[in-house]
Amino acid sequence: MNKWAVAAAAVLLLLSGCNNNKETSTKPKEKEKVVDKVVEKEEQKQEVAYYFPLTGVKSEAQIDGRAVAVMINNHPKARPQSGISKADIVYELIAEGDMTRFLAVFQSQKPGNIGPVRSSRAYYIDLAKGLDALYIAHGYSEEARKLLESNYVDNLNGMVYDGTLFKRSSDRKAPHNSYITYENILKGVEQKHYSMDQTPPSFTFMKEEEKGNITGTEAMSAMVSYSKGGISNSIYEFDAASGKYKRFSGGDQTVDLETNEPVLLANIFIIEAPHQVYDEVGHLNVDLKSGGKGYLLQMGRMNEVTWENRNGRIVPVKDGAEVPLVPGQTWVNVLPTKPGITQSVSFEAQ
Repeated sequence: MNKWAVAAAAVLLLLSGCNNNKETSTKPKEKEKVVDKVVEKEEQKQEVAYYFPLTGVKSEAQIDGRAVAVMINNHPKARPQSGISKADIVYELIAEGDMTRFLAVFQSQKPGNIGPVRSSRAYYIDLAKGLDALYIAHGYSEEARKLLESNYVDNLNGMVYDGTLFKRSSDRKAPHNSYITYENILKGVEQKHYSMDQTPPSFTFMKEEEKGNITGTEAMSAMVSYSKGGISNSIYEFDAASGKYKRFSGGDQTVDLETNEPVLLANIFIIEAPHQVYDEVGHLNVDLKSGGKGYLLQMGRMNEVTWENRNGRIVPVKDGAEVPLVPGQTWVNVLPTKPGITQSVSFEAQ
């Protein structure tokens, strides 16, 4: 009996030791699992980022707020313009003859002073509508007036607010001297009971680290010609240090009048679209819905693409997919199909 008792005790001690070993071996693993979960949650927090919808630039806080689209004068007497360096996107199209105007769209930055503000055309209104932007102009063509007075887009016009929300500069002569501040835009919004909560639809952007992988034809500079007269022609030059394109017009670099800050562009999107004169004044209809040929310049490279109007956004497309933009500001040149971009745009590799 004593022998059996001793044997039983030995077995119990052995089992107890095994259990203790199991407990000690499992406890560190459980702690490791908890630590892994904490690290995973921290990594997930770090991965969460917000991006401005029109530039793709990262933000520390959630992005909201409506875009503001302003008609800006591009007559030589209106240069340099105010606020232009802070525009997320600029659309450049012919107003009449060979003179272009800009539709400068602001959302990620809010310049103090913007202008000179110029009169509206229907196709610029459509571009603003596509981004659900508040539309700012001073004057209008007859076709544009009908759209604005029908509340096709929320808008503020200098024909109504000249001398109140819109101010005239004494440094320039009319019609090159109408300006509006961002503060007065917000005052107008309050007066007309507009909402500024609608965030614009986002474009497709590549990740910052992907822009070094862009391929295509080398295009260190490009000349965009709107006419033989050259009054609205522009030149873009790639700056390798910043990874951006500088813009020049009339021999001068495009800078902001208020700050002397240069316009630096991550994307130059050049497209052709049908233009048709419809009255004796020379007003145009511009087809921004049918799509067509395009060039996309990024990081000193050019790629041939097509363009499409996708729910109001003019986007570059290749093989049916939207081509991602480099994070940053974009300039869109819209040229007539006659003579077309092949004849109107030239590139230099170096």
